[in-house]
Amino acid sequence: MPRIALGIQYDGTSYQGWQSQVHRQTVQDVLQDALSQFATVPLSVQCAGRTDTGVHGLEQVVHLDVPFERNANAWVRGVNAFLPDAVAVRWAVTVASEFHARFDAFKRTYHYVIYNHPTRSPLWTNRAGWYHKPLDAEKMHLAAQALMGEHDFSAFRAAQCQAKSPIKTMHAISVKRIGDLVVVSVTANAFLHHMVRNIVGSLIYVGTGKQTIDWLAFLLTQKNRTLSAPTFASSGLYLAAIHYDQRFGLPEPNDDLMALLGVAI
Repeated sequence: MPRIALGIQYDGTSYQGWQSQVHRQTVQDVLQDALSQFATVPLSVQCAGRTDTGVHGLEQVVHLDVPFERNANAWVRGVNAFLPDAVAVRWAVTVASEFHARFDAFKRTYHYVIYNHPTRSPLWTNRAGWYHKPLDAEKMHLAAQALMGEHDFSAFRAAQCQAKSPIKTMHAISVKRIGDLVVVSVTANAFLHHMVRNIVGSLIYVGTGKQTIDWLAFLLTQKNRTLSAPTFASSGLYLAAIHYDQRFGLPEPNDDLMALLGVAI
């Protein structure tokens, strides 16, 4: 059977995460239902990375084996006709039978958006994590550079994390202020459960002056989750891009979060 890859975008506000669950509304279940209706046979997908309740997807990637060949536009338009407004197929590509959305991904990028203002905004409630005290984004950026490279990230690992190893490689991390928004962008080979949200929580401690710039470096050495800051809200987290070798012929990821949110840089 032909194998296809799909680029999926979703607003995770109303969903209990990505992964299929009994008696829960998840993004995977909604997508598989739409695919099955379009194809008139049951279909299931494998994703590049699972996201938690309330987390959004700028570009999730899935693969599936299908019982017939159709052009890419037919998959995009046809499946979208059965999807709710909060979920959409953005592109479709026929791939080699050995392609795997998860195992062939060599990097993943997340963005975290903090709405940094004394009062909360209803317009950002489900699109950003709100923090009311002033944040020094430059100090946060400097502190974050300690995470670059290969490390044991146990200090930022959720207790329920099922990853075999806490050792991951951070390829890029930055913190930028754009008006009332502070955006934390991270790229790594893979992530532990809650890793990005735990890093953001700890960077906020640095941004407020509660901790010093070298605190994240200290946390890495301690490998103790109880020493780092609380997990920050899920609403500001976006799975932004999945990176693959060019030989698979997938579209280049477009992780321009600010353009998508309508924020001028």
